[in-house]
Amino acid sequence: MAKTTRRVSEVGKAKRLKIIHALKRTQGLSIAELTERMHLSYMGVKQHCEELERQGVVDTWRRPKGVGRPELVYRLTRKAQSYFPQTGQTITIELLEASKRLYGPSAPEKLLFALFTIKAEMYVKNLMGTDLPSRVAAVAKLREAEGFLSEANPEPDLALIDYHCPIAELVEAFPLVRRLEKEMLERVLGVPLDRQEKTSSGLYECRFTPLAA
Repeated sequence: MAKTTRRVSEVGKAKRLKIIHALKRTQGLSIAELTERMHLSYMGVKQHCEELERQGVVDTWRRPKGVGRPELVYRLTRKAQSYFPQTGQTITIELLEASKRLYGPSAPEKLLFALFTIKAEMYVKNLMGTDLPSRVAAVAKLREAEGFLSEANPEPDLALIDYHCPIAELVEAFPLVRRLEKEMLERVLGVPLDRQEKTSSGLYECRFTPLAA
């Protein structure tokens, strides 16, 4: 009996984790939308979402609709960040701060520039495809492996979208990382990019959109 209960509990945790990952790639989903994505029953999804809300992992808001009353939508809170990978940023930040003390205020920027130059070379080496949509899709796969939860959005406008930032602490400590990362992706993709970053509650989205020549 104990083993059966444990298996049921583990299944429930696995389903809730899938819901968390589904919500991470959106600005919030209704029970009906989650039901369609998860291929679960409406009541099953509702119960999992209510449990996640009790745990403080999700909250709700009313999303306006074109017609009728706003619908209840679940979205992630900051507490959900613990479910997603963070790279070992503390030691990196400490090393950059130490370089500033040892070699002057410009040392961190020089080191970060070198880091993103090396990363650009790695991306190019592993890039597949010659046309821009193929290159964007290839970069999305590379960043997905690094924990960015990336995807290539082909329509209506081509874009590279990150739904998680595993280097958030580094970005907060050294905001110039945003510029260096954008310049790196521009070198890899061969086009200028517009970078738009949005955060709301525990949600994150960073969209890199190619600009018209």
